[in-house]
Amino acid sequence: QLQLVESGGGLVQPGGSLRLSCAASGFTLDYYAIGWFRQAPGKEREGVSCVDRGDGITYYADSVKGRFTISRDSAKNTVHLQKNSLKPEDTAVYYCAARIRRFVMTNGQPMCFMSATYNYWGQGTQVTVSS
Repeated sequence: QLQLVESGGGLVQPGGSLRLSCAASGFTLDYYAIGWFRQAPGKEREGVSCVDRGDGITYYADSVKGRFTISRDSAKNTVHLQKNSLKPEDTAVYYCAARIRRFVMTNGQPMCFMSATYNYWGQGTQVTVSS
C-alpha cells in the first residue's frame, strides 16, 4: 500500500520553529518529486515548497522564502520541511504530496504548485502559530 504520512505539527509561538516530516511507505521518495502544501481555514490550498526528483532543485513560495527549508533524508525515505521564524499566518494544515513526473521548468523555476498533478497525498498535520 502506497502511503504518505506527515508528522511534526503542533502549537508554536510566533518566531518559533517546527520541522515537519513526510514519510513514505510502499514506494521510494527519491524517485518522486515532492511538494508541501497548506490550507488555512476558509482558504484555498496553496503550495509552500517543493523538491524535484533527480537534480533536487527546490522552490519556495514568496511567503515562506528564507524561513522554510525543504530537504530529503533518503536513508529514512522522508522529506522534511524545516520552518523557522513562524508567523500566525503560517497556521494551517500542512500536506505533503508526491508525483512521479519531474516538474516543468518555466523561466528557470519549477512549476510545482499545481496540486492536481500529484499522485499521492498525506492526511495532513496541523500547525498552529499563536501566543
